[in-house]
Amino acid sequence: MNRREALKLSGAAMYSLSQSLLSNASSLKPAAMAQTPIEQWGIFEVSVKGPESGNPFLDVSFRATFRRHNRTVNVPGFYDGNGIFRVRFMPEDIGEWTFETASNIPELNGQTGRFDVVVASKSNHGPVSVTGGRHFCYADGTPYSPFGTTCYAWVHQGDELENQTLRTLSTTRFNKIRMCIFPKSFPYNHNEPVYYPFPRDASGKNDTQVFNVQFFQHLERRIQDLCNLGIEADVILFHPYDRWGYSSLPKEVDDRYLRYVIARLASYRNVWWSLANEYDSVKTKSMADWDRFARIVEEEDSFHHLRSIHYNKQVYDYSKQWATHAGVQSYDFICEFPKTRQWFLDWRKPIIFDEFQYEGNISDRWGNLSPEEMTRRCWLCIISGCFASHGETYKDPSDIIWWSKGGSLHGSSPDRIGFLRKIVEECGPVGLRAVDDSYYLSAAAGQDTILYYFDYHRPEEYEFRLPAGFTYRAELIDPWNMTIAPVDGAFTGNAKLKLSGSPFHAVRFRKTI
Repeated sequence: MNRREALKLSGAAMYSLSQSLLSNASSLKPAAMAQTPIEQWGIFEVSVKGPESGNPFLDVSFRATFRRHNRTVNVPGFYDGNGIFRVRFMPEDIGEWTFETASNIPELNGQTGRFDVVVASKSNHGPVSVTGGRHFCYADGTPYSPFGTTCYAWVHQGDELENQTLRTLSTTRFNKIRMCIFPKSFPYNHNEPVYYPFPRDASGKNDTQVFNVQFFQHLERRIQDLCNLGIEADVILFHPYDRWGYSSLPKEVDDRYLRYVIARLASYRNVWWSLANEYDSVKTKSMADWDRFARIVEEEDSFHHLRSIHYNKQVYDYSKQWATHAGVQSYDFICEFPKTRQWFLDWRKPIIFDEFQYEGNISDRWGNLSPEEMTRRCWLCIISGCFASHGETYKDPSDIIWWSKGGSLHGSSPDRIGFLRKIVEECGPVGLRAVDDSYYLSAAAGQDTILYYFDYHRPEEYEFRLPAGFTYRAELIDPWNMTIAPVDGAFTGNAKLKLSGSPFHAVRFRKTI
């Protein structure tokens, strides 16, 4: 695809977005009122016809200011091909909003309008943010606990496999997915992507002066697909596994790419930003580059989505102001797991183990955990007050491995992780925190729920120390067989229970009402 073809690609053929408004300069009038109400945390879109001459990606600035009463939100716009300029807005407040565009091009400047925002639908809880220092919740106050999976390059596989991935996700309890914007070159993932972010000539040289809008239209369609499934898109902006030149772009191209991505994607309520997968393996970037990227993301995202970065060996300093949470990788999880207590003290933010190896059977050590061990590690994360991300790397004759390309799941841990998610969500809005002085691993959600996990220990009985002044009912939990067995009686103070005598079991105490 050459530059002329990239500039001519039609942005008018945009797929339907829930609660979006498309208009153009011929129909948009000053003080025009949008006829279709916009759902709270949905997407309102202004689309205006502008110039196609020159290079609209470089020569034209376009943005809009949105107002409701004394609230003002400035939102960057973007060029979407065929002379179409767009700006997208995710309204957080219910009621009437107004907007006005600003541009260095007269026909794009000073367009105004009004639109109504109505109460969100039942399935729309808004974007996720941090609450209570260690946990997450949706904008409407609904608690959110990330139980994610990893499919790095799933959006680069073509519609057939991508739709299969979505069908698979619809049958699981995963509510977050780690995914790359740039295609990935790595073992088990050697195919060319369907679309490229920049036009490329016959020799494979990138034209970094323009963007391939078809690439980004496809990406945002997949993010909307995930949103429809209630899944957060943890979008990875850079990574080192590259044969196309995307990890070594000039500084000004990196910055322009970031701003373009943010302008296109920030209005999607299910987007998170991850600056990199294994940032310390991207040898073309310095810490000053990562600091600059963080500043751009923080400043350009008008809706303040969650932000983090993922490392390989050099643990990132997540105490930096820009990072909303920690995205930890742990090659030697069992040795590093005890560090979580100090990490919480140092960072004072939620911790997600983005990667602690994968369930599978490939030859690499990081990709052949048993399903039992994957389940165990998820429980250890939860009981320590952290969160975990799943991944699967089972060998396949066509190299269609979930961790890289998506498709179908073959492992046994996803159902067990879904069972664990149900247990966590039943703890209520407070969220679990590790009990530091507990003899066996335990976590508590205030005084209401206390969860013990015995890991490889297998006592036949144990005397539990329950908070004074409260009465609890007890349940024996089998994480692998996914069963919960009530224990007869009510318990208070020091309560001795007979246990299964098997490893990897749990006990839950819930305060009686």
